[in-house]
This record gives sequence, C-alpha cells and structure tokens, in this order.
Amino acid sequence: MISADADGDRKWRSGRVRVRVRDDGIRLGAAELGAELGERATLVQFSSAFCAPCRATRRVLGEVAAMVPGVAHVEVDAEARLSLVRELEILKTPTVLVLDAGGRVVRRATGQPRKADVIAALGEAV
Repeated sequence: MISADADGDRKWRSGRVRVRVRDDGIRLGAAELGAELGERATLVQFSSAFCAPCRATRRVLGEVAAMVPGVAHVEVDAEARLSLVRELEILKTPTVLVLDAGGRVVRRATGQPRKADVIAALGEAV
C-alpha cells in the first residue's frame, strides 16, 4: 500500500505492522476464525489461493508461532470468508492481524511482514 505523508511524498507501507484506529475495540474469537486462539496471542493471516506472498507469510508466521510459547497462527481463506473480510476491511492478501489473549486486534500488517516486525508486534500483544 502506498500513502502520501504530510508533505505529499509517497511511502511504501506494504508489510509494515501498524495500528489502525478503526481496529480499536475489534475482538475475534474461535467462532469467527474457525480455530482456537493462542493462550497469549494469535497471528491471524488472511490469504488467497494464488497469492505467492501468502506462502512466504505462512512460513514466517509459523516460525514465529513455534518460537514464542502460547502464540497460535491461524490462516483464514479470504475467498471462503468474504463476510469476515468485508467486516474487517481486508483489502489485500496477505493481511495479518495480531490478536492479544482476549482476541482484541492490536496490530495489522498488509503485505508480507518481516519476521522482526512480527516479533515486535507480539510484544504489545503478550
């Protein structure tokens, strides 16, 4: 995603983990995701079938979830869950949501996130 800053300069934002004001207060549970939440945090990945960055993101999130006790990785097929995609305003795959233990969205990344960014985002969730 490209956005303009205050000076009109464009910045590449894909893969950056950030907080959106619109995510404030959104909570997701096992019923919405189709899988149990992690004990400490959950990495929710919205993917589509022919998305190459989704495969790389799956690998990164799986590695992070394996490294950090109590963290789960849940992958959601965006095409199969269109109502949830629309509700959460998912515009592109992969999109990653970082949930705290209660299922509250604390961070969001659009595009392929770096492993270090995911680990840093988990610091806020756990």
